Amino acid sequence: MSADTAATVFVVDDDPSIRRALTRLLRSVGLAVDAYAGAQEFLDAYDPARPGCLVLDVRMPHISGLELQQALAQRAVELPIIFITGHGDVPMSVRAMRAGAIDFLPKPFHDQDLLDAIQRAIARDAELRAARAVRVDVLRRVELLTPREREVLVLVTAGKMNKEIAAQLGASEKTIKVHRARVMKKMGAESVAELVVLAQTAGVCATGIQRSRDK
Repeated sequence: MSADTAATVFVVDDDPSIRRALTRLLRSVGLAVDAYAGAQEFLDAYDPARPGCLVLDVRMPHISGLELQQALAQRAVELPIIFITGHGDVPMSVRAMRAGAIDFLPKPFHDQDLLDAIQRAIARDAELRAARAVRVDVLRRVELLTPREREVLVLVTAGKMNKEIAAQLGASEKTIKVHRARVMKKMGAESVAELVVLAQTAGVCATGIQRSRDK
């Protein structure tokens, strides 16, 4: 199943006529839609595991669209957002876009403009979810390393030679070579360059990376 067909467009707007119109439009092009009358209703129902995007009205009672965007960010939810509004102004749109919104569409908008923005948002969501899945897999590999192997990982990806690592860790060069080989195997890396990418993905790579001179 593709990301597009698996995705749901979550519509949050306090105007029932807008919700009905958007639901009809999106379903007419084969998109799954869940519509909500307010931000809290959406927050109570939303499962972050569900892929898709959020079409969100800016001005709503109780919790505004911008406040919902902030609430999702505080929960580390990266669901792409498309704002729609009949009352938007430049500072509001700038704030929304700086906070990561995909688009900001003033009402009335062309149906195709919204559909294009939704396709971009769904694609972005798929990219974010794929990147998170890769990071989870890499972190799982890091968990297989012993504490000493993690130290070797950091130093290898910092460009240190085996001799330098041995001196820094108070071990023999032969021992470091063994640790290094185990690190490469557990991390599934074929080269130091690949190991650097994996370490960066896991957030355990040392700063100041330079080309390794080890062979």
